[in-house]
Amino acid sequence: MEDEAAICLPLRTRSWMPQSSRIGHDQERVRNEASETTPLIPPAPTTVDASPEARLDEPINGPSSGSSTADGNSVDNAKPNGKPANVDDDGHTLANQTISVARGILCTMALGFLIFLQATNISLITTTQSRIAADLDAFDKTSWFTSAYLIAMSALGPLNGKLSSVFSPRICIFASTIVLAIGSVLSSLAGSFETFVFGRAITGMGASGVFTISIIIVLELTGSKRRGIAIGLLNTGYTIGVAVGATAAGALLPVVGWRALFWVQAPVALAGGLVLLFAIPHDFTAGAKDESGLSTGERLARLDYFGALTLTAAIVLMLYSLSSPREIPIMPIVLSMVVLLTFVMNEIYLAKDPIIPISLMKSRGLLLTCLSTVGYMMARWSVLFYTPTYAIAVRQWSPATAGSILIPTNAGFAAGGLLVGWFHVRRQGSFYVPCLVVYSLFPITMILLAFLSTQHSNPVLYVLIVLAGGAVTGGALNYTLAHLLHLTPKSTHYIATSLVATFRGFAGSFGSAIGGGMFTRTLYTSLHTHFEAEGLHHKERLIRRLLGSPALVGQLTGIDKQVAIHGYEDALRMLFLAGAGLAVLMVFVQAGTGWKGPKEESVLEEEREALVQNRNNNTRSARED
Repeated sequence: MEDEAAICLPLRTRSWMPQSSRIGHDQERVRNEASETTPLIPPAPTTVDASPEARLDEPINGPSSGSSTADGNSVDNAKPNGKPANVDDDGHTLANQTISVARGILCTMALGFLIFLQATNISLITTTQSRIAADLDAFDKTSWFTSAYLIAMSALGPLNGKLSSVFSPRICIFASTIVLAIGSVLSSLAGSFETFVFGRAITGMGASGVFTISIIIVLELTGSKRRGIAIGLLNTGYTIGVAVGATAAGALLPVVGWRALFWVQAPVALAGGLVLLFAIPHDFTAGAKDESGLSTGERLARLDYFGALTLTAAIVLMLYSLSSPREIPIMPIVLSMVVLLTFVMNEIYLAKDPIIPISLMKSRGLLLTCLSTVGYMMARWSVLFYTPTYAIAVRQWSPATAGSILIPTNAGFAAGGLLVGWFHVRRQGSFYVPCLVVYSLFPITMILLAFLSTQHSNPVLYVLIVLAGGAVTGGALNYTLAHLLHLTPKSTHYIATSLVATFRGFAGSFGSAIGGGMFTRTLYTSLHTHFEAEGLHHKERLIRRLLGSPALVGQLTGIDKQVAIHGYEDALRMLFLAGAGLAVLMVFVQAGTGWKGPKEESVLEEEREALVQNRNNNTRSARED
C-alpha cells in the first residue's frame, strides 16, 4: 500500500525540487534498477504525455496508467479520486488491453482448442505406446516418446515469449500452429524410432509457442480481480486435454491406428491458428510497444539462440543418462554439466537478451518457486504417466478404460484450480500459508497410491485418491502463481510467469525421462529376479518387450503373467514412493520463498521522504535562529 499511496501524492508535494534535479533523479533511479527488474516483455505502454513533467508522474515500476484498448485508444491517466487509471475503486489492477466481445469469444474458443490439442499430445502416448513401440521396435526407449515433445516445449518457452514481443502474439501463435501441424504429420509418417522422436520434437516446438503465448494473451486481457479464474480456465483446458487425450486415443487406437491419431491434429491446429490470426487485433502487443528504435532484424539478432541450444542440449544429455533402462552412464552427465556451465556463462556474459535472465534468478522467491514447481510437478507427472500403465498392466483394462483413469484426476485438477481462483485468489497479496497447505497434502495421496497399486486393491478407492491428488495440485498451481506475482515486482511479472511455465514444462520432461528411467530399471530388476527365482533363465526377449509394452501383460499366461504383474507392482510402488519423497522435499523449498513482497518505492515516495526531511531541517534551522 505504500507504493499506491506514493503514486497518489499530488504533484504539488514535489515543488521543492528543481525540475532538472527531479528529471536527473528519476533517470538515475531507472538506470540503477534496470539490471534486475527489466522485464523480458516490457510493461504496458504509458498513455500520458512524454514530456519531462509528465514522466515525473510515472512510478518507476511501470506507468501509472497501463490500460489501453487493442485498437490503440488510450485512457485517462488518473481518476478523479487520485488513483491511477489502471486501478479500480477497490484497488484491483485493470487489464492492460481490451478487445470486443466477439473477438474475445473467438479467441477463447480457438485458444481452448489449441491448448486442448497441445495437452492431448502428452497423454495419448500413455495408451498408445505399446503399439508404437511394437511397430518401431523401441520397447526400451518409450520414455522418449513423451520426453522429446516436452523438452522442446519447455526449453523454447522463453524464446517464444521474446519472439512474441518482436512479431506480436498474433503472428507468433499462428506460426506455432503451423510448426505443430508439421510435427504431427512427421510423427504420423515415421518408420523408425529416430524419425518419430524428431517429429515429436518438432510438435513440441509448436506447442511451446501455443502455451507460452496463450499465457501472455490471458495476462494482457485480465486484471488482478479475474486473473485467478482466467488462469484456472487455462489450466482447465490443459487438463481436459490430458484426460481426454489418453481416453480418446485408447478408444480410437483399434479403429484407426496410431498414425491417424497424429496426422489428424494438423488440420485442427491450422484451423485454430487461422481463427486467432483474424480474431486478434493487428496492434495487440505482448506488453509495451517497442520504442528502442531497432529494426526487426536487429531485434531478432539480439535473441539468445545459443542459450536455447545449449540449454536444450544440457537437458537432453542429462535425461539421456537418467532415462537409461539398465545402468546409468556417467559420461552424458559430465557432458551435460559442461554444456550447462557454457549456458550459464553465455547468459551472464555474452547474451544481449538472455533466454533466462540470471539476474532475475537472484530473487529468492522466483528461484525457489521455479525449483519447487519442477519437483512438485515431476511427482504429479508420474501419476499422469503411470496410472494408465497400472490399469493396463496390473488390472488388464483396455486402453480406452485405462485412459479414463485420468479423467477423475484431471477433473480434480480443474476443480481445484477453478475453486481456488473463484473463491480465494480474488485479491493481491501473499498466499504463503495456502501454498504450504496444498503442497503438504499431495505427498499423502502419493503414498496411498504406492500401496494401492496392486492387483487386488479397491478400484473405487484408487480413483478417489487419484481425484484428490489432482484437486490439491490444481489448487497448488493457482496459489503459487498468485503468490509469485506478490513476491516479484510488477515490471517482471511477464518474465516471472514465463519462467514458471518453462520450469513446469521441464517438470514434464524430467518426470517422463527420470521417472521413466527409474520405473524401467526397477521393472527390469524385478522381472529378472523373479524369473530367475522361478528357474526361467531365457526370458531376456520377453523382459525387453515388457519394459515398453504394458499391454503385453494381458497376453501372457501362467507364471509369465504373474511375474509380469508382480514386476509392474514393484516398479509402480517404487516410483510413487520416490515421488512422495520428492513432494515432501518441495514443501520445504516452497516454504523458503517467504511471504514478503518486493520493497519497491516509487520516485514520488522518495521525494515525499525528502520533502519531510527538508521541512524538518527548515524547522530545526528556524529554532536555532
